[in-house]
Amino acid sequence: MKQRTLQNSFTLSGTGLHTGLHIVVTFNPAPVNHGYKIKRVDLENQPVIDALAENVVNTQRGTVVGKDNVTVSTIEHGLSALYAMGIDNCLIEVNSSEFPILDGSAIEYVNAIEKAGIREQEKDKDFYIVRSKMEITDPETGSKLTLLPDDSFGINSFIEFDSKYIPNQSASMDSLTDFEKEIAPARTFVFVREIQQLRKAGLIKGGNLDNAIVIYERKLSQPELDEIADELNVPRHNAEELGYLNHRKLAFPNEPARHKLLDIIGDMALIGKPIKGRLIATRPGHKINNQLARLIRRDIKLNEVQPPIYDVLAEPVMDNNRIRELLPHRYPFLMVDKIIQMTDNYIVGVKNITTNEPYFMGHFPQEPVMPGVLQVEAMAQTGGLLVLARLDEPERYSTYFLKIDNVKFRHKVVPGDTLIFRVELTSEMRRGIATMRGLAFIGDKVISEADFTAQIIKNK
Repeated sequence: MKQRTLQNSFTLSGTGLHTGLHIVVTFNPAPVNHGYKIKRVDLENQPVIDALAENVVNTQRGTVVGKDNVTVSTIEHGLSALYAMGIDNCLIEVNSSEFPILDGSAIEYVNAIEKAGIREQEKDKDFYIVRSKMEITDPETGSKLTLLPDDSFGINSFIEFDSKYIPNQSASMDSLTDFEKEIAPARTFVFVREIQQLRKAGLIKGGNLDNAIVIYERKLSQPELDEIADELNVPRHNAEELGYLNHRKLAFPNEPARHKLLDIIGDMALIGKPIKGRLIATRPGHKINNQLARLIRRDIKLNEVQPPIYDVLAEPVMDNNRIRELLPHRYPFLMVDKIIQMTDNYIVGVKNITTNEPYFMGHFPQEPVMPGVLQVEAMAQTGGLLVLARLDEPERYSTYFLKIDNVKFRHKVVPGDTLIFRVELTSEMRRGIATMRGLAFIGDKVISEADFTAQIIKNK
């Protein structure tokens, strides 16, 4: 799958939930590997904040990112729409310290994205693939997020409140294709009993019955309820009548649970990559969502490239016969057994190390270890298959080393190991010259790595 950005820019405007200001936000196309960035166009020098989990500075009633005392809040609905619609790269310009709340959901963002159009870009998507269980818990709130391996991105969300109207609810999403109709229209919600505290904290100055579900489930005195209604500039309500104060009906019976799921997607967008995994969320909230996103970000930083997934039963992209058609190497110097994945930019090859390898006779008789130089050779052969496969009549060409840099060997390779090579082009091929970066894995561990330059030459 290729990275995607917007075909055209689009602009939305509305009230800020917390500031009460009229806000304009514009979403623009961005180049490959740009990610999500937010520009404060109302400030001097128009500072830009990377929308990443480590830049979150507050999670009270919304997700707030910041840098050098510049912040932007209530970003989760817009990012949720970008992520769910498959947009990888976007520059967002906003003229205030928060995004407009609109109707309290993500549907206006989704509609605007569809109208602006989506453009596929030349680089491949870089997924974060969940390989083992990851879990975050908060004993104080009873919140727990569990991330499990899966072939795609899905969420099961469970919410619990001390309220007879939403004591517990659940919502699920098995595919991002369900987002537009099943999740995006779900609005944010608030309890009347929370409003006074939020107002005293300087929040929800722009809150009203048009941009949030307001739940009145504990009786207040009529003067108290009238004061809240007047502050929010909404009609007064009979203090004896409990229930939802909105005139607009719920979009779904479990709309609050669906909105929590919407928030999770927006907060997971801050890892900077689309996820392949299943998230089980119990009593989720922005704080614990960000804790999981930061944990994933740490894993991403520790691992330059995630280990390729090797399914031994899957049909190879190239078997040994096809490899022999493209490469001139033969026994004992053909170092690639099969190719299991290949895109325009990278390739994944496999080499099974057996005790019958001829170099083990002398390296070393009592402790067989695969020479590091042969690991680099195997990476180069794998990279050669990537560039040769792009040519017409590839059997008429050969690849030769011009330069090898930044070679590192981290662990020894012995009989019984299976080496997985991932080789990626680091620049466009020009005049038959290809620059590549290779990584060799055993399981989840990087065994060796190298940068190399090769030349593709037509055979005489």
